[in-house]
Amino acid sequence: MSEEILVNVTPRETRVAVVENGMLQELHIERGWARGVVGNIYKGKVQRVMPGMQAAFVEIGLERAAFLHAADIVKPPPVSNGEGDEAPLPPAPTRPITELLREGQEIIVQVVKDPIGSKGARLTTQLSIPSRYLVLLPRTRVVGVSARIEDEAERQRLKDHMAALAPNGQAAGGGEGTPPAAPAATPGAPAHGYIVRTNAEGQPAEALAEDIAYLGRAWSLIEERSARARVGERVYEDLSLPMRAVRDLMRKDVERVKVDSRETCDRLRAFAAQFMPGLDEKIEHYSGARPIFDLYGVEDEIQRALDKQVPLKSGGYLVIDQTEAMTTIDVNTGSFLGQRNLEETVYRTNLEAAQSVARQLRLRNLGGIIIIDFIDMTDPEHRRQVLRQLEKSMARDHAKSTVYEFSPLGLVEMTRKRTTESLERQLSEPCHECSGRGTLKTPETVTYEIFREIVRQVRQFDAQRLLVIASPAVVVRITDEESAAVAELEEFLGKSIRFQPDEQYSQEQFDVVLL
Repeated sequence: MSEEILVNVTPRETRVAVVENGMLQELHIERGWARGVVGNIYKGKVQRVMPGMQAAFVEIGLERAAFLHAADIVKPPPVSNGEGDEAPLPPAPTRPITELLREGQEIIVQVVKDPIGSKGARLTTQLSIPSRYLVLLPRTRVVGVSARIEDEAERQRLKDHMAALAPNGQAAGGGEGTPPAAPAATPGAPAHGYIVRTNAEGQPAEALAEDIAYLGRAWSLIEERSARARVGERVYEDLSLPMRAVRDLMRKDVERVKVDSRETCDRLRAFAAQFMPGLDEKIEHYSGARPIFDLYGVEDEIQRALDKQVPLKSGGYLVIDQTEAMTTIDVNTGSFLGQRNLEETVYRTNLEAAQSVARQLRLRNLGGIIIIDFIDMTDPEHRRQVLRQLEKSMARDHAKSTVYEFSPLGLVEMTRKRTTESLERQLSEPCHECSGRGTLKTPETVTYEIFREIVRQVRQFDAQRLLVIASPAVVVRITDEESAAVAELEEFLGKSIRFQPDEQYSQEQFDVVLL
């Protein structure tokens, strides 16, 4: 598996592309005026407590008040750094939100989900600070190891190192059973927990110790800023996109990182030299005349990622529809005829579609509830193989996902963690012509709406003549195909009607003016 990370920097926009075997797999975008806020820590003020929802709205200085649920106050949810690194934490009884918060109360909160659509940001009071190999969980006693580190010997080695380096922690097995009792804490020592990230696999104890020291300094600074911050003030900000990409995406199997900005390249090398010794040599400055995204075909892939239809190599295709509630993906055989029989053709198409679906979810950053309508298969073994292929293809996805069995209707339901807007919603806006519906009323439909509006206006107001202003397509249809109907309407109303085309009018827009 050949993997490269490309960084494209312009004055007001930075883009990071992850390319595997020459194909774009992920795209991250950060714009100067619309930078994401996930991971940022704010001093907030409780604006409104809603007992019926077990939640509160908190003012943190953003355009809309943010949402804080009682579950994110009472108990720490499984902590994730976006790549499936989680550790289970013991459940705590849910208390009423009115016992936890009061209106006007000042609290320190962290953003776990960007504002999406009309919804405000999602918050938690269970703070987490990521570094290269660890995630700090202030004031907890849990030490967990990423579930993606599967080798038991390596998991135990990392737990042993963390037990020696963070003696206040309580080891958690990442789903392996009841954690052992925590050792007695040193009096007066801060009790912090840690999640050991996937990147820590194979790292020596010294590297973990450096991260613990770095996180300790970062947390001390956050505490100092929190004490003197005003409501709505940011007390901690996550790294910029290029830095985050190196921290979170740079692994030993990444061949190189190419950056088209000399200044950004130097900063990334210095950052990597400090926190990832040995990997800084993989960061290169790209100085070619051709834009770096053009050279790798990334720009073309971005344009294709905005299309609803995704072609498959076999001749089949996917149709992806993103709605407010969920994303649906329909699989079709298209021009693929197969070589043996219908069942085999369907099976091969679905196998290829499962791989393509996993890639499209990463590339388009689709999250929430996802429904996949594979082509119907009668063989149970074929269904199992398709599900296995989907799960295998999703394994390299950094976002946590859960895939369920085929439903009685032959649908596959799955979820994928969503923290930021999808690629489509970052790069596009609803169509001004159809207001996002995806369809327009036909000229015929608009014609009859105009006729009804003319009758309505004449019955309400007195006028001798009427002027109808509409789009050229509608006016042409009326004057060419409905001229007899217009004559009948004029005779019925006893009024003269004139039609005027206007290029500025959309197909559905018209005005009836009384003269």
